[in-house]
This record gives sequence, C-alpha cells and structure tokens, in this order.
Amino acid sequence: MASAAEQLAGNMSLGAFSKATELKKRIWFTLLALMVYRLATYVPLPGIDPIALEQMFSQNQGGILGMLDLFNGGAIQRMSLIALGIMPYISSSIIMQLMTSMSVSLKELKKEGEAGRRKINQYTRYGTVLLCVVQSYAIATGLEQNIAVDPGLFFRMTTVITLTGGTMFLVWLGEQITARGVGNGISLIIFAGIVAQLPIAIASTLDMSAKGTLGGPLVIVALILMVIAVIAIIVFVERAQRRVLIQYPKRQQANGMAQGEQSHMPLKLNTAGVIPPIFASSLLLMPMSLAGFANENSPEWVTTLTSLLGVGQPLYLLFYTAGIVFFCFFYTALVFNPDETADNLKKYGGFIPGIRPGKNTAKYLDYVLTRLTVVGAIYLCGVCLLPEILKAQYAIPFYFGGTSLLIVVNVTMDTVGQIHSHLMAHQYEGLMKKSKLRGGKRRRR
Repeated sequence: MASAAEQLAGNMSLGAFSKATELKKRIWFTLLALMVYRLATYVPLPGIDPIALEQMFSQNQGGILGMLDLFNGGAIQRMSLIALGIMPYISSSIIMQLMTSMSVSLKELKKEGEAGRRKINQYTRYGTVLLCVVQSYAIATGLEQNIAVDPGLFFRMTTVITLTGGTMFLVWLGEQITARGVGNGISLIIFAGIVAQLPIAIASTLDMSAKGTLGGPLVIVALILMVIAVIAIIVFVERAQRRVLIQYPKRQQANGMAQGEQSHMPLKLNTAGVIPPIFASSLLLMPMSLAGFANENSPEWVTTLTSLLGVGQPLYLLFYTAGIVFFCFFYTALVFNPDETADNLKKYGGFIPGIRPGKNTAKYLDYVLTRLTVVGAIYLCGVCLLPEILKAQYAIPFYFGGTSLLIVVNVTMDTVGQIHSHLMAHQYEGLMKKSKLRGGKRRRR
C-alpha cells in the first residue's frame, strides 16, 4: 500500500500548482532576480576601451579568461560591473570551511546553532570583500596597460570599488533568492550564467561543423548522443544511494510487547554533489584570472606559470583532479560525522544488525562512506575531465560536458525537488484545512 506522501505525489497536477499561490510568488521572484543578474552583466565598467578589450579577450578566449567567463555569463568579455562574479564568495567559503575544521573557536561557534551560523556567514562576507579588493586591484593594474582610457589612481579606485560592489551585490541577490525564492541562490546564479552561454556555444559548434572543422554531421550526432549519455549518468549517480539498515529494539507498552521497527539510513554515492568541481575550479581560476590580465612586460615566471596551468595542460589537469578528489573527501567529512551519527543511534536505541553500537558502528559507517566517496570522486573526475579531452582533440566548446553540465543538471534537480516539496506542503495544508472543516461540521451535528 502506498504511503500518504506517495499518494500526494501521485495526485499532483497543474491544478495543484495553480492553487499554490506562495510557490508561484517564489518562482516569479527567482525569475526576476535572475533577470536582474543578466541585465547587470551588460552594464560596462567605466573607463574601458571596448575595442581593445575585445581584442584582448579574443586572444585569450580559449584559456583561463574564457573558462572564467563561462561561470560569469559573459560578464568578463563585456567587462561589466560584476566581472568578478560570485567566485570570490565561493573562495572565501572554502577558506572559512578550512578554518572551521582547524580552529577550535570556530568549531564551537558552529555548534551555537543559528547565531553561530550567522557569525560565520559574516566572516565569509568579510573575506569576500578582502578577496574582491585584491583581485579587482590586480585587474585594474592589468587593464591600465592598454585597455583603460584614462589610467591612473582614480581609475584603480573606481575599478576596485565597482567590482567589489558588483560581487557583493551578487552575494546579496543570491541570499535573497535562497530566502524568498526557490532553490539555492548562489548555485542558480552560476546556473544562469552557464545557460546564458549555451546558445553561443551551440551556434559556434554548428558553424564549425558547417566549415568542416569538426568532421561533418556525424560528429554533431555523436556529440548530442554523448551529452544525453552524460546527463543520464549524472542523474543516475546523483540519485544513487546506499541504504544502511537500522534496527530499533522492541519496546514494552501497556497492551503488550510492540514490534521492533526497521528503517534505512540513506548514504548518497556522491555526498559532496557539485561542490568539489566548483571549489577546485575557483581555486585554480582565482590566481590565473589575475595572470590573464597581465601585459607582455610581466615577469617571466608569470608567463611560465600561465602557460603551465593553461586549460587542458597536464599540470592544470593534475591540480584540477587533485582538487576534486580532496574536496570530495573534505566536504563529505564536513556534512557527515560517523562518530556523531553513531552516538545518536546509540542514544535512541538504534543499531546496525551485526554491528555493535558505539565505536564499531562509527567505524563501519566511516568504512562504507569512504568507499562511496572513492566511487563518487572517480565519477566527478571522469565527468569533469571529459571536456578537456574534447577540447584538446576536437576543439569542441566545453559547455557540453564537465563542470558546466554537472552544475546545470544538479541545480535543475535540486530546484525541481524544492518545487516538489513546496507542492507537497501545499497539499498537506489543504488536507489539514479540509479535515478541520469536516470535524467542525460533525461537532455541530
């Protein structure tokens, strides 16, 4: 027999969606906020020569600047107010999470609940401002060489203030989407930037096919089939779970002995989700984006580092893979604590059949989670390294695979899941109201 939740899910339709007024308001707010973000990418930075900027970007489009421009929705190519994008906030979040795992005071602050979380978020914003000031000043220095119309101290100050303010505006906009809209605001901003670049990538691919540089229509068909296969693999792995059986003992009640209960602890195959590729990309892009604006008279070591860490280079792939693997284990350790989970099971009388409560349960959970994380890390590395191979062999735009496709699919699944949860809550509220009305009528009789 289907559960109440399954029955509600089966009864959902367009009619139920049309009655969910609160959900529709949240969706409209999310769409309007993303429209504001897209409009902001077209507001240019003051004091920039657009012709010189276009020439510089065309020369570096296949490198770090082109990759960074993907996550910013074309904001770097137009050198808009939000050219730094949301990456400084992500980098600051990485640093704060690393400090939280190492600092005793920050660990205690994290345990304080909502108040501690707000304090940590405030520290993250301060770190974002600091990173924005450093990056924007380096960008302003690079733009002064041949792109700024009137280089000087005033140009540097206005560039630093404008780019820092643009990033903080995106952070605020993302928080508003999370609080008043549907889905995670920061993820949706990255999602919108990637999706906005897809039409350009499709047109570029079709143009390359028409010119014969991709090898003809068969390559396009193979590319489409590959994208469908990668999407299917991502959906399958992201929904895959290892269910650990949890047994609760029988309890003595007034009417006799009650039957023991069984439940499952779901452990996702990819617990970290899309976080590892985003974090690894941001760490690689943060220093290299600054080097991308360097002029020809820059130090020799900067030029050497830029060439070695170029997109598709062996050293870049090595660091990218190492970053993904590291953040897979690091983020999984942050969101799931085997010792704490084992203590909670022991407190409420639950146990894993065949495993003793306490330390043995924690070791078993750690063993299972480690094996799952290894498989999840291999899956993420395979998906994210796929576009680098395509670029090196066939010069195919990497929008169709890797981190971009992973982010698009994950954010879509997460947003649809939240919409589904809102519809479920609306259905429950409707049932509660109907039951109260019927109960009132019966009492009147």
